[in-house]
Amino acid sequence: MSATNLAKGHLLWYIPDGYIPPESSGQLESHESICVLNCNAEETQIYVTVFFEDRPPIERIEVKLEGRRTKHIRTSGLEKDGEHIPKGVPYAMEVESTLPVIVQYSRLDATQPANALMSVIGYPIS
Repeated sequence: MSATNLAKGHLLWYIPDGYIPPESSGQLESHESICVLNCNAEETQIYVTVFFEDRPPIERIEVKLEGRRTKHIRTSGLEKDGEHIPKGVPYAMEVESTLPVIVQYSRLDATQPANALMSVIGYPIS
């Protein structure tokens, strides 16, 4: 089977650790991003559900991603019906897609003079 016949990615991904620091130092602002790669020729719909420790989730925030493109979605910019992810609050995310995609999660921690960058692949569900 050639690589062109293989499914590239998954429809459902989980990111269990999210946290946007309330303060940053220096020139850069702390932030987190969901990085999504769509290898398909067609556009896909992405739906992000944000879970919290002490309140109901923000359900199915919709993001469109064109075919054969990548998108870096800042979690601080996710919003639905006036709700957004507040700074200084732990959260987790479910990322659904109408087509198989690859999901990576990145965090820039600029709370100290020495910045830290972390990036991991999300947890895919087959």
